[in-house]
Amino acid sequence: MSNPKVKSEKSSSSGTFSRLFASILIPVALGIGILIYIFILGNPVNFEDGDINGHPLPGNYLGMMYKGGLMVPVLMASFIIVISVSIERAISLNVASGKGAIPVFVRKIKEYLDRDDVNGAIQECDKQKGSVGNVIHEGLKKYQEMSKTEGMDKEQKILAIQKEIEESTSLELPMLEKNLVILATFASVATLLGLFGTVLGMIKAFSALATAGAPDAIALSNGISEALINTALGIGSSALAIIFYNVYTTKIDGMTYGIDEAGFSIAQSFAAKH
Repeated sequence: MSNPKVKSEKSSSSGTFSRLFASILIPVALGIGILIYIFILGNPVNFEDGDINGHPLPGNYLGMMYKGGLMVPVLMASFIIVISVSIERAISLNVASGKGAIPVFVRKIKEYLDRDDVNGAIQECDKQKGSVGNVIHEGLKKYQEMSKTEGMDKEQKILAIQKEIEESTSLELPMLEKNLVILATFASVATLLGLFGTVLGMIKAFSALATAGAPDAIALSNGISEALINTALGIGSSALAIIFYNVYTTKIDGMTYGIDEAGFSIAQSFAAKH
């Protein structure tokens, strides 16, 4: 019989870690972005005559990025957040996937059920050590319990097995999807931040053109640099967030499909054997 308390504690601990990870990551990433902007990008060696208010050295991309303005550290922070969340999700989903390919695992479970070897299927779940294995393990335990239960018709027993699988799935899936909302958010927000920086840069560029007499070449170039650098950083961060988000959601969908397929096999096998 499944232990709801253990499941609840597992989900709670995972949720706590996820909240701590998100709450700590954002300010730390912003701090790192500011430090990089001030001490690395804004290093005087990146500029002509060591003057950070002048032109960057020819071909010096660090100095060019510094000219992107105050939105650069914010966009760098968004880039760091996207990379950090992507690494965290890659590790978590790799652990959740367990050992071996999920389609192979599901096929083995079907083979055990065809031989009416529920204990062997449970042992296979223990070997798999992933989210799919955890859910199917609970379903198989319920399978054994319903096999020994009297006073219920077959349809009620099948519904009980399906309900157990659904409950286990509802506890596992949120842990797989943790922090994906951050990637989804930055997929659009990073672009908007980049566009905001671009607008600020263009304002500076047009202000330089509006000066009386000859335009201020330095102010004009700084404004254009700010516009282009912010656009590049925003689009780059957004593109990475979209790519990683789609990769991870596809992987989670594969796990969900494996659970559904194995769950259907369990219910079908119970109906056939009983």
